Amino acid sequence: MGLAIFTACQERKSQQQVVESPSGMVYIPDGRFTMGGKSEQAAQDEFPRHEVSISAFFMDETEVTNAQFRMFVEATGYITVAERDVDWEDIRLQLPPGTPKPPDSVLRAGSLVFKQTDAPVDLNDYSQWWQWTIGANWQQPEGPGSTIEERMDHPVIHVAWEDAQAYAQWAGKRLPTEAEWEWASMGGKPDAKYPWGNEPVKQASDKANFWQGKFPYQNYELDGFAGTAPVKSFKANGFGLYDMAGNVWEWCLDKYDVAAYQNDLQQGIKTNPKGSEKYNDPREPNAPKHIIRGGSFLCNDSYCSGYRVSRRMSSSKDSGFNHTGFRCVKSIDS
Repeated sequence: MGLAIFTACQERKSQQQVVESPSGMVYIPDGRFTMGGKSEQAAQDEFPRHEVSISAFFMDETEVTNAQFRMFVEATGYITVAERDVDWEDIRLQLPPGTPKPPDSVLRAGSLVFKQTDAPVDLNDYSQWWQWTIGANWQQPEGPGSTIEERMDHPVIHVAWEDAQAYAQWAGKRLPTEAEWEWASMGGKPDAKYPWGNEPVKQASDKANFWQGKFPYQNYELDGFAGTAPVKSFKANGFGLYDMAGNVWEWCLDKYDVAAYQNDLQQGIKTNPKGSEKYNDPREPNAPKHIIRGGSFLCNDSYCSGYRVSRRMSSSKDSGFNHTGFRCVKSIDS
């Protein structure tokens, strides 16, 4: 099956010359693949593996950059979620009943910023390295006083799911489904573990922007970057897509459902699946979460191994972080 899929993919790639891609996008051929975990690192929600058929589409060759997002904001006057004060009435619905309201001073506009620790910490306690920072947003990524003026070719960050949706609609595009994202990330390589293939992570510091060392306190920066990197800093995958591993996590269209793959398997070969119809995360049952894919500059084998093509992660749709961005896709009219 793998060889047949690979051969068909190569034949479709030869047809790309006759398909004119929109500016800044690349043609992703149609195909069929086995979706889901393929290594000992795979999490439970990456199983069971199941067959998926994907129609051809266009995908942004890079993550949306600060320069591109600024064009959108200047054209529309859009204000991101991180630039708005927090609505306690919305937030409390996601929290356990009886959670006390924080002081109003904490509910001001802001976002979560990574802070490297000085020593090893409990990796189950995210608060050890994530700091709520008043004034942090896409224009001030580390908070007041920081700027993106020298980072216009870096991916935009601190964008919530609805921010990404708003940009995509303005651009005449949409967010990818996670099935489209996984198919595109393999770049035509049959059942690849990473966007660059199957070369071990320890030998791949020149392949993507991720954490080399001991997370979250020791980063050797073998890839040359402590934070985000300019897009196209690393070689593209087989489809011509950059940073499908590392740099920033990328929002997908799908709602997060821990049981999504089990439901898909029961329905046979899925054609262009759009994900679950419901939010389902037993760890935070009241939080509406969407899929994020691809890992970030913070990913490490000891923590999340998010650079694996099958790695499923989720984030609350109204949350922004300085390791999360997005890229868009565009359907091809029949």
